[in-house]
Amino acid sequence: MGQSGEDPKVVLLMGGPSAEREVSLSSGQECACALREEGFDVTEIDAGADLCARLLDAKPDVVFNALHGRWGEDGCVQGLLEWMGLPYTSSGVLASALAMDKDRSKSAFRAAGLPVVDSVLASRETVRARHVMTPPYVVKPNNEGSSVGVYLVHEGSNGPPALSDEMPETVMVEAYAPGHELTTSVLGDRALTVTDILTVGWYDYDAKYRPGGSRHVLPAQIPGEIFEACMDYALRAHDALGCRGVTRTDFRWDAERGLDGLILLETNTQPGMTPTSLVPEQAEHCGMSFGQLCRWMVEDASCDR
Repeated sequence: MGQSGEDPKVVLLMGGPSAEREVSLSSGQECACALREEGFDVTEIDAGADLCARLLDAKPDVVFNALHGRWGEDGCVQGLLEWMGLPYTSSGVLASALAMDKDRSKSAFRAAGLPVVDSVLASRETVRARHVMTPPYVVKPNNEGSSVGVYLVHEGSNGPPALSDEMPETVMVEAYAPGHELTTSVLGDRALTVTDILTVGWYDYDAKYRPGGSRHVLPAQIPGEIFEACMDYALRAHDALGCRGVTRTDFRWDAERGLDGLILLETNTQPGMTPTSLVPEQAEHCGMSFGQLCRWMVEDASCDR
């Protein structure tokens, strides 16, 4: 941290080479502006191959990680920051790697007694060639986020999905969970609230990040049992992966099945921090401004996460 009585010098990592670069740039710009308004000295770095050298030149007290996707939230940049002895925000190496790997994170959730749907890993060519699961099902990369490369195969579909060549060689095929899109943020050891996400159709990349792409009901108008279960499951998922700082856990809830219809989809260790993002909305609902949220993240930063 900075000298006694002073706010620390912050380097904010954004952009990077992942499929979620544009979202990260938006998150980073919002966070940098908020931190400056809070009085921090902020240097923005678009993370590239020269990241180590640029960090050495910048000499930060804290690194605010606003990267999304591979390299930024899968343990890679976290390992670099640990190696350099630089305190940083959000989760550490192991938790980041686990959360980004959907198959392994599901194993951790099952071990913690959390409800997840059946899924298999399969090659891209196999999924193109035949149904590897009875429709409806979802096909997604095993190690990306923000609905990048997600295919929904409907019940009664005539054939398997025509996956893009940009999809990885190994993908996850997951049983489709119907119902409400619900999400809960965790801040340290506290679950904030539950948001019900209303969209027309699939909650895809545009629905998440384009203004007007979705409508957020906050707090969610759902039965108290389901609300409390989301809060409990999100905190347990955060702990099961060994997460730190801020996370967001996404659910699907089939109202016709009650509590049995609540399914945990995944936990995001680097949630979006854009104008349409869910974590800042939930924090504000709980009385924490966006600037206060960013300040909390900086003050929570450490090595050995």
